[in-house]
Amino acid sequence: MPAITADTLTLPRIAAATTADTERPVRSITTGPSGYEGEGFPVVRAFGGVSAADLDPFVHMDQMGEIEYQPGEPRGTDWHPHRGFETVTYMIDGRFAHQDSHGGGGLITDGATQWMTAGSGILHIETPPAELVESGGLFHGVQLWVNLPSKDKFASPRYQSIEGRAVTLLSSEDGGALVRVIAGDIDGQRGPGQTHTPITLAHATVAPGARLDLPWDRGYNALVYVLSGRGAVGPVGHPIQQGQLAVLGPGDRITVAATSRQDGNRPALEVLLLGGRPLREPVVQYGPFVMNSKAEVLQALEDFNAGRFGSLPANALTPHRVR
Repeated sequence: MPAITADTLTLPRIAAATTADTERPVRSITTGPSGYEGEGFPVVRAFGGVSAADLDPFVHMDQMGEIEYQPGEPRGTDWHPHRGFETVTYMIDGRFAHQDSHGGGGLITDGATQWMTAGSGILHIETPPAELVESGGLFHGVQLWVNLPSKDKFASPRYQSIEGRAVTLLSSEDGGALVRVIAGDIDGQRGPGQTHTPITLAHATVAPGARLDLPWDRGYNALVYVLSGRGAVGPVGHPIQQGQLAVLGPGDRITVAATSRQDGNRPALEVLLLGGRPLREPVVQYGPFVMNSKAEVLQALEDFNAGRFGSLPANALTPHRVR
């Protein structure tokens, strides 16, 4: 798992809890069901079985892989539309090529994030580059959908390429955990992602036997998703493992601990920490459209069919196939 690494002893340390701080309790732990996305790549539906109210302002999240593809097997998506939200694609292992109808695009690789504000409407493609399709290889990433408030549903599309080296790196108080802040604020340290909806998104690596204790905005919800490994979450130490999501209750801090023994091919506990200020607005989702009403969804379908989401660029990517 080569997402950006660093010597935790040289990084800023997250401040210890005060006597006035409270740990967020665990409200639920769910196991995401497996499925397939796009042209047939395997995913874990991380939010499966969790209420929309607990997720708000998030709508959907897939863990893509972790899978070791054979030559000719890698798959992605073909061109498709979005409106009304932001897609956040974070690559941990492997490569994904992105292109959209508003000029955004590039190669997402180890530790990089591509943040696309669909807003008023956009077409895009995410596909493995030809060389990865030909060779096969390890593929592992996450795609998160962040809802936009009604006032920003029709914002101009925007594209952000966040290279792995640009994320903010922090260490736990004892140096046993590395935290990569992609967006939002942790202990006064901000990540590079620019968001319409106030959120925090971070990827933490917790060494076997170590514990991560970090402050979290009381006005945000709090979710912990295990990408890899085994550990415990919350003040009571609820067990949690790969593919599971913990929804936390109110409080000032999130606590996650890694078991002292991890699987041989998973040397540490890898978790995504995410939360945001709930929008508390109606959500009507139909496929790639996330709006506030059925009428807005129908308008999105009409606008897409009328070609109002932009045009494919002259050098449009297409999915590669081994002949």
